[in-house]
Amino acid sequence: MNALAAYRGLLTNRPLSLLLGGEFVSAIGEWLYFVAILIVIYQETANPIVLGVFGALRVLPYVVLSIPAGYVADRFDRRLVLLSTDLVRAACMLAMAWLVATDGPVAPLVALAMVAACGSTFFYPTIGAYIPNLVRNERELGPANSLWALLDNLGYVVGPALGGLLVASGGAVFAFLVNAASFAVIAVILVRLPPSSNVAPAREPDQVGKAPRDSDQAADEGTGRIPIRPLVGLLLILGALYTFEGGLGVLTVVIATDVLGAGNVATGYLTAAAGVGGVAGGIASGALLVRTQLARPLLAGGIAAAAGVGFLGVAGTLPAALSAFALFAFGYFLVDVIVTTILQRILPDRQRGRGIGVLMTAGTLGEMTGALLLPVLVGAVGIAILGPASILLVVATVAGIALVGRAATRTPTEAEQTFVRAARGPLFAGVSADRLEVALGRLQTVTVRAGDSIVRQGEPADRFYLVQGGRFRVTQRQAGGRDEELRTLGPDDVFGELGLLNGAPRSATVTATTDGSLLALDGPAFLELVGGGGAIRGRLQSLYASTPNR
Repeated sequence: MNALAAYRGLLTNRPLSLLLGGEFVSAIGEWLYFVAILIVIYQETANPIVLGVFGALRVLPYVVLSIPAGYVADRFDRRLVLLSTDLVRAACMLAMAWLVATDGPVAPLVALAMVAACGSTFFYPTIGAYIPNLVRNERELGPANSLWALLDNLGYVVGPALGGLLVASGGAVFAFLVNAASFAVIAVILVRLPPSSNVAPAREPDQVGKAPRDSDQAADEGTGRIPIRPLVGLLLILGALYTFEGGLGVLTVVIATDVLGAGNVATGYLTAAAGVGGVAGGIASGALLVRTQLARPLLAGGIAAAAGVGFLGVAGTLPAALSAFALFAFGYFLVDVIVTTILQRILPDRQRGRGIGVLMTAGTLGEMTGALLLPVLVGAVGIAILGPASILLVVATVAGIALVGRAATRTPTEAEQTFVRAARGPLFAGVSADRLEVALGRLQTVTVRAGDSIVRQGEPADRFYLVQGGRFRVTQRQAGGRDEELRTLGPDDVFGELGLLNGAPRSATVTATTDGSLLALDGPAFLELVGGGGAIRGRLQSLYASTPNR
């Protein structure tokens, strides 16, 4: 399934698309504000050491508060927790704007920034636990995480550039006010979203945008024990990944100026390359995360990130270094999103916030460790040490996957199981696995009641149907006005394909004789699946030459 199809399917989930759209606006504002406050602090102090201290202090809440933040996300309505964090951060932005406008001291400005960082610390475990409450099935969870991370990455690209422009044109006060407005946007959206399932009773899918999942029910009704072995594996992978990410973040300037001799401007180029790689990773992960087995994509992401690190150790030119940074960011993005998705699946709903908080703490500690140790190692041995060091990332990924084990594989949805069984029949013989994957993402579930007419004789053929449950009767009106029953259909049977292939009206009526459900595929999507004008179409027409249009 391609990434575009995966993301397009999410747009039909209104609560989820509203949340992610609002958070994208907020992410732009957050990075915009970060540039603005760095400019203000440096203008007031003219001391780069103060900037370094501020950067270190800003990370501290993520180490101290991530696990408590996860507990809050599991204890209270996640929608209201997100709303509270946004309102706190909006208030901080307004207070900062007032301080800058009145030429206030730097110390209160830094204190307000720390409070805003505390709000961000509570935000990430909460949204990570809330997204699984909004997806309609397990198949949507991975692409939803991927899209969230992709939009956050785009915010990182757009926000700093916009922040620089706003500060240059309207001053830092304007930048802070814009960020406050971005938090107000998401606050309005959050008020309209449904409560999270950790505090709300079970609801129908059309009420919350999410169908209850068997894994959720089993976890909530069981002991609720955290699967320690898979969790340790995920922590191992993420800790190693963030260690290299933190180290490379610090080494960017060193590589640009000392190793490549390309000057300070190359630092921006390398950072931009990482952004491009992250976007590419988001596009790739949107397609990969719909799969039931995530071990291979996880391994591929770890190898890609390690290859980027290793390649950087021998890159002697700026283009090579740009490629290395992009490759690392590609793998980093892929691994990060897959680890988050697996964690959300294996933890009971009422413990997801704490699990994500633990991952955040481990990741932040790994980032800090890498920022401290990797530059020292490179300074002592040389940039070539990155080659052997990258092997550690591969080892950590392989060991982590071994610990995760079967937790990297999710149970297929009912629709997936039905479609896979049908795909073994003659109708889909010769259709590639990629096309089947794309079609699977476009299927729509249709609930029917006994007596409902699904298609009527003489109507235009517009959809292909696959029976997921229930019984159906196929009848045809004869010349004398009598309805003749042609056959009955049950689970895994299909109908409607020949009318689409021939472009002819329905030649029979299909009526539900019991309550049931169907998987429907729109006509253009079906023709794309079977290769509407090619050899497969001809084979199907021959196959059904003596079969009434269904």
